Amino acid sequence: MINKGLSKVIVFFLYALSLLPLSILYLFSDVLFYLLYYVIKYRKGVVRENLQNSFPDKTLAEIKIIEKKYFSYLTDLIFEIIKMVSASPQYLRNRYTTSNIELIEKYEAKNQSYLFAVGHYGNWEWSTVVTPLLVKAKTLIIYKPLSDEFFNSFFTRIREKSGTKMIKMSLAMREIIKHKNELTVTVFAADQTPAKVEVKEYVNFLNQPTPIFLGLEKIAKSTNYPVVFCDISRVKRGYYHCDFKLVCDKPSETKELEITHKHVEILEDRINTEPTFWLWSHKRWKYKPEF
Repeated sequence: MINKGLSKVIVFFLYALSLLPLSILYLFSDVLFYLLYYVIKYRKGVVRENLQNSFPDKTLAEIKIIEKKYFSYLTDLIFEIIKMVSASPQYLRNRYTTSNIELIEKYEAKNQSYLFAVGHYGNWEWSTVVTPLLVKAKTLIIYKPLSDEFFNSFFTRIREKSGTKMIKMSLAMREIIKHKNELTVTVFAADQTPAKVEVKEYVNFLNQPTPIFLGLEKIAKSTNYPVVFCDISRVKRGYYHCDFKLVCDKPSETKELEITHKHVEILEDRINTEPTFWLWSHKRWKYKPEF
């Protein structure tokens, strides 16, 4: 826990830094990449292990290429998130293109609330601000609060600047019921790692058994809200594209784990297409199934 005085200094510094053009921030990113990758070697072992286990058919040379590209993107992502501190919602919206938005418009025309599944791929943080500018529905985003209350409050305010409502994971169902008479889109990060006591199910993801949250599927079935995956890809530095893909139209009629397997499959396809932009430095496979 950082003391409040130091926290305020850090926030002031982040705000001042965020006022710089992205082109300048990317120069800082290039420097930070060199430091993280070659000097500090931040979580390099974690990234290497995750990549090798996920892509067993790739050579070490191929793995190293992905690894290096990933760290280069990670530092870009850090400075893009810093830019988000002062950037206007429209500034970020102008850096997103979309496809298959008709899928969303179809539900909204019927005043049908729906659910979004997203992965930690591309700039998921910018999407917290951009989403309310893409849809008519009130945006509810389910999240895990940061351990530091000051920074949790700080980043919540930034994410909510365009009308998003951030909701603690423990309050998800309560808030969805609270807004049941409104047109809403509830957003779930579908690839988070559950706490060990919460692990109920493993799925095959990137060639290994992976613990998965079942909250999205449970809420989809209980509400019968359609589920859509936001397939985000990086177009170029600072620009992204979101392709809306249907996971399930009528969740109450699906088989057990059908929804979960489908959204995992879509994310896996995206990662296999371009692995650079997923969060490889996260310890996603720290829990293993007990046989």
